[in-house]
Amino acid sequence: MSKLDTLQAALESALGARIDKLVRDRGEITITVSAINYIEAARTLRDHPALKFEQLIDLCALDYSSWKDQPWDGLRYCVVSHLLSVSLNWRVRLKVFATDDDVPVVATLSDLWATANWFEREAFDMVGVVFDGHIDL
Repeated sequence: MSKLDTLQAALESALGARIDKLVRDRGEITITVSAINYIEAARTLRDHPALKFEQLIDLCALDYSSWKDQPWDGLRYCVVSHLLSVSLNWRVRLKVFATDDDVPVVATLSDLWATANWFEREAFDMVGVVFDGHIDL
């Protein structure tokens, strides 16, 4: 079993049905969760002993309205977090879509990872995603 296989099995075991989509591409795993499961999934990624994603190393927001200059049939705004487990030496990408295209709101991760504070402020300024619970947008 490869390291990626081990990570995928740990993610599926710990998160179960909270994973809406799991993609393996170019030696990386991206999981997508619903906005309702976002905080719980993030907390599990950080706290579960088989995962231990201690660091949020990046967070950005995307506007899919002109994705690849093609019509997009889905929610417009997405927040993508890149997580790192230093102790287990693996990474995962966590995606969540805001449920309202007119007022995109996603829960803040700043209570879980302090680095989210600045990244979320930048995503708000550049894309307009509001991070519910953020102390200083």
